[in-house]
Parts: sequence; structure tokens; C-alpha cells
Amino acid sequence: MEITAPLTASASDADDLSTRSAGVPGQQAPIPPVTPLRVVHDTDGIDLAGAERAAAQFLRALGIETDTESLHGTPGRMARAYAELFSPRPFDLTTFPNDEGYDELVLARGIPVRSVCEHHLLPFVGTAHVGYLPGHRILGLSKLARVVEYFACRPQVQERLTKQVADWLQAHLEPKGIGVVIEAEHTCMTLRGVQATGSSTLTSTLLGTLRHDARSRAEFLSLAGLPG
Repeated sequence: MEITAPLTASASDADDLSTRSAGVPGQQAPIPPVTPLRVVHDTDGIDLAGAERAAAQFLRALGIETDTESLHGTPGRMARAYAELFSPRPFDLTTFPNDEGYDELVLARGIPVRSVCEHHLLPFVGTAHVGYLPGHRILGLSKLARVVEYFACRPQVQERLTKQVADWLQAHLEPKGIGVVIEAEHTCMTLRGVQATGSSTLTSTLLGTLRHDARSRAEFLSLAGLPG
């Protein structure tokens, strides 16, 4: 669950700024700064002790005894590892006014993706390419990676992850267009079942201008190193 702060200053703050500026000829009220959106993962439901007991029972059910020196601490390590995989770091979605009216593509390529397949609880890893056409505000570049991490740190399917990142950025940044492409290797496909070693899965979500304008879409795909 995310806990957020408002993106804009309150009406009372804006009124106060206007009052302080009133009566000064030719002077406009200063524009109040935008408060960054605070995104925090809810960790109240994590029970590490319960997870450790369940991990020990799980291993025993598979015929793996944990009473050796090497395996004695394994259930606890399993519990902590999965808790880390499912706990994204908190961050502030810092944005800045697009004072220069920049209207070209902003693209972050090769963002690491680390998630867990919700069907087998096995990892899938790869990279994400996230781009947007700015509107009134631009985003701190590191925040594109933070948003990817936020949605990746939970049991996932790649298709949903791709769309969640794009939809969330569209809702909170209000750009003219958003493009998200994720390429990942799923160990549930390469280490078990069909054992298709070396295969990867590619998913994409394009919104706004990047979806409807062929030239903008082709530019995004080209800069991301993908075929148009």
C-alpha cells in the first residue's frame, strides 16, 4: 500500500501567498512549490518468525532436513530473502516545473528489473526502458527506476508490471505520452518445465502520443533499441 502526500500546496497556503503579495503593484503571487509524492510500502503484515516456521515446514515437506549446520539457518534466510524481495524502498516522486517547455522524449534505458513470478514464486530478472513526453512538469530521472522497483517488489506477472508502471506514471505525472518496455528472463520457464534456457519475454505499454502517433512511437522504440 502506498502512503502519499499531496502533490500541490493547499488552498489556504495559496491564499496566504496571495495576501502577502497583495498591494504590491506589478508583483504576482509566487507559485507555491509542489510537495513531492511520498510512496511507502506497508510492512505491517510481515511476520518474519511465522515465515521462518513456514519455510522450515516447507523444506521438511520436500524431504529436506534442516538439522545440519549448513541448513540450520536456511528457513530464516529464506524468510528474510523473500521479505526483501517483496519490500520496495520508500521514495519521493520529485517533479520539477517544465520551465523551458521541453517537449522531446525523455528515456531511461536499461533499468534493472527484479521480480518474482506469482505462479511459481521463482525470480524473473531483466531490464526496463521507460520514456515519457513531458507535460507541465518533468520527473527526477532516478524516480523512473524507483517506480519500476516499487511495482516489481511483489509477486507479479510481467504483463501487469509493465502496465502498472505506465498507468501510475500517467496518473501522477500527466505527461503527453508514456512508453514502458520490459524484457526479462523467467526462471519458471528456464529452470523448470520447458527449460527454455536463454529465452526472454518482451512486453510493452504505450500511452498517449506514444501510442497514437506513429513517428513518436517509432522514435521511442528506436531509442530503446527495439525494432519499430
